[in-house]
Amino acid sequence: MKILVLADHHVHELLGYRECADLMRQALADLARGQIQQPLRTVVRLRGAAGFMGLMPAYSPGGYGLKALCITPGNPAVGKDAHQGGVLLFAADTGEPLALVNASAVTEIRTAAVSAVATGLLARADAAELAIIGTGVQGQAHAHALAATRPLSGIRLAGRDAARAREVAAELAGTLGLPVTAAGSAAEAVEGADIVVTATNSSQPVLRREWLAAGTHVNAVGACVPQAREIDTATMAEAALFADSRESVMNEAGDYLLAAREGAGNPVRAELGELLTGTAPGRASDGEITVFESLGLAAEDLAAASYLYQEATRLGAGTAADF
Repeated sequence: MKILVLADHHVHELLGYRECADLMRQALADLARGQIQQPLRTVVRLRGAAGFMGLMPAYSPGGYGLKALCITPGNPAVGKDAHQGGVLLFAADTGEPLALVNASAVTEIRTAAVSAVATGLLARADAAELAIIGTGVQGQAHAHALAATRPLSGIRLAGRDAARAREVAAELAGTLGLPVTAAGSAAEAVEGADIVVTATNSSQPVLRREWLAAGTHVNAVGACVPQAREIDTATMAEAALFADSRESVMNEAGDYLLAAREGAGNPVRAELGELLTGTAPGRASDGEITVFESLGLAAEDLAAASYLYQEATRLGAGTAADF
C-alpha cells in the first residue's frame, strides 16, 4: 500500500487562497446541508506538556479525514508555527489511508480563507481598509487571503514587537503591492478600519469596543480555547455574532464563554453555512458591527486535504511512501 505525503511546500504550491476560499464555501454549505459529518473536536491536555493536542475527524461521501494537531504556544518564540501536525485522508469505500498532509500549512491557508469567506458575507460591500492585530503566521496569512479575495485600500498591522511589525509590514507591502503600515498600537491600527482581524495567542482582550467604528466587521481568529479571549465583553455584547459552528463556539470560544460569564448573553445569529445556503440572515444594516468567531472545523480540513490529494495525484506532486 502507498500513501501520498504532502509537505508544507506542496500545500503552498497546490492550494492558493482564492481557490481555498471557494473550497471553504462549498464545505461550509455542505456541512449546513448535513452532507459532511463531524463531531466536536477532542482536546487532550496532559500534565507537564508544553501544549495540547486537538483531534478533529470528519466524514463526507468523498472520504474520511482526521487532523491531529499539537498546539504549542511557545513555538513562535523559537521561529516555529504554534500549530504542528498532520491531516490523514482515508478512502470512503475501503477506509485505506490515501494521504498524510502537513497540517500547519493546511491550517494556515484554510483558516485565513474561511475568514475571507466570512468577510465577503458580512463586511459592508465598500469595506476596504484592513487592520490586523498579530504579526505571526495567521496575521500574515489573513493579509494574503483578504487581498486575494477583495479590493483593499491598505493594511495596518499591530503586534507586541514593534520592530517585527515593521519588518512584516515591509514584506507584505512588497508581496501584495498594497500600502501596508505598522501601527504603534492595536488601537491605532483599528481606528477607522472597515475590517479587523485578531490573530494573536493572547489570553486577554486585544480589541475593545470603543475602538470600533460603526459597520466594522471583525474576524476573531486567535482564541480557540475556553480560557483565552481576544475580544472584550462590550464588543461581544453589542455585535452581531456569527460562527463556523454554533457547537464549537458554545464549547470552545473563550471570546463567547468569558463574555457570557460577565453577562453578555448574545447568541450566535447564524453559521456561515446557513448564510451560504440562505437559511439565516446576515448583516442587518450598514451600521451594525459584525463578529465572525472562527474556531476551525474538521470539515474544512477534509475539504482541503481532498482537494490537495486530487491535485497532487493529477500533477504527480508529493512523495509516495510504502505504508
